Amino acid sequence: MTAPARAGLPRELRIIGGQWKRSKLPVADVPGLRPTPDRVRETVFNWLGNDLDGWRCLDAFAGAGGLGFEAASRGASEVTLIERESRLLRNLHDVHARLKAGPSVRIVAGDASAWMARQAPETFELVFLDPPFGADLFAPAVKAACRLVVPGGLVYLEADREFQAADFPGEHLTRYRHGRAGAVHFHLFQRAEPGYTAPESSAAPKEPA
Repeated sequence: MTAPARAGLPRELRIIGGQWKRSKLPVADVPGLRPTPDRVRETVFNWLGNDLDGWRCLDAFAGAGGLGFEAASRGASEVTLIERESRLLRNLHDVHARLKAGPSVRIVAGDASAWMARQAPETFELVFLDPPFGADLFAPAVKAACRLVVPGGLVYLEADREFQAADFPGEHLTRYRHGRAGAVHFHLFQRAEPGYTAPESSAAPKEPA
């Protein structure tokens, strides 16, 4: 979750909904950190339907942890956050302790791409991807996420440009939503089930199958 440094980096994020609503997440003073803004997360979780009860979620490239802790706040049964930068990891552990998140929220130190490659397939309902913009990780990260989500599961992608499902051939994705906030594009894709036909509506499903 890093990118070229920009002015106006927020000092903290806030959890928008769920059991930890209004709780603050500190943003570490790490060069190039680019946390997902509150208004973008609010839009994304409106797309998802707000209630993630029972979902297993992965926040790869977690950074400040805004996406992962938001999912846990809204009822996700398991959330895994992957981060390799030591200062960001300390902040994630501090937030975990302050929120008393418990074992349902797991923080893993390491490289997100390598970690995803080691996991069993079809183990998550939702994978959040916010890779470093300059590292050319969008396609490999999406490929890894598609292996990890269940049929009908969802992949969120934050990027510096707009993507279509056709940009990821062979992954059997449907793009449900796309938004833009300044230079940041954010997308919600669904992995197709066997025999799946995309509906005409562009609205994201309430629950993955």
